[in-house]
Amino acid sequence: MLQTARTTLSIKGRCALMGIINCTPDSFSDGGRFIALEKALTHARNLIAEGADILDVGGESTRPFATQVSAEEECRRVIPLIRELRRETNLSISIDTRKASVAKAAIEAGADIINDISALEDPDMLPLCTDTGAALVLMHMQGTPATMQLQPRYSDVVREVSDYLRTKSEQVLKSGIAANRIVLDPGIGFGKNLQDNLKLLANLSTLNTLGFPLLLGTSRKKFIRALSASHHQEPDVLSMEVLAGTLATSIAGFQSGASILRIHDVAATRATLQVYTAICNAAPSGTFP
Repeated sequence: MLQTARTTLSIKGRCALMGIINCTPDSFSDGGRFIALEKALTHARNLIAEGADILDVGGESTRPFATQVSAEEECRRVIPLIRELRRETNLSISIDTRKASVAKAAIEAGADIINDISALEDPDMLPLCTDTGAALVLMHMQGTPATMQLQPRYSDVVREVSDYLRTKSEQVLKSGIAANRIVLDPGIGFGKNLQDNLKLLANLSTLNTLGFPLLLGTSRKKFIRALSASHHQEPDVLSMEVLAGTLATSIAGFQSGASILRIHDVAATRATLQVYTAICNAAPSGTFP
């Protein structure tokens, strides 16, 4: 069970789906589509109807080479939406931010989870979690969004990411936050090249030994398009290829024990996992996959 500020989310033996709501003009996949409150609300309602378990709201793009926005601007983008969503739904709401002041305002507006890609870079973030009871997602990133893809280098990416997340989770536990409020994210695409991403996806079971739920965020990321080596330029074809690649990574994550998938396409992911699970359940024990 994942304990959040307001909710308890069952994640044992299943994969919770975290639907993405980017209230930004410059996110890599859907920047500009959901800045207006009504459009963001409509998108959120669609995600709920498709079966999302968590809504992840972000007001600052963290794509490669993105520049940081002010806390005031970030709040302007996300707080009205979170407040309205809390009126409409009992689902867990996550705030995707690196800033404690934004996280605080979001929790007051109705958020339950802090999705911190910087893993406590803001010194006020940990005390905020302690005081509010919010669940906390700790992600690995080499550098910052502005610098992370310049020249990412590792001697052993799986070991280094694992060591980093272990250190961060121990820091959180020592502050008095319970283990059932901690989620770890290997940070696919955040300061990693193609081979780094593949090695992490192939070794998620190693990260599972850390003893905390894993969040996997691969949705529509650049490495998926690179792997497809598509020569198509038509937007619809590209979109289908990227979705297919994302679903493949979702299956890999599910098979390796990921507890939460952070995704744009909730309905397609849910259907994929349902079919895959049905096949697994129909097979003699231990013979599939």
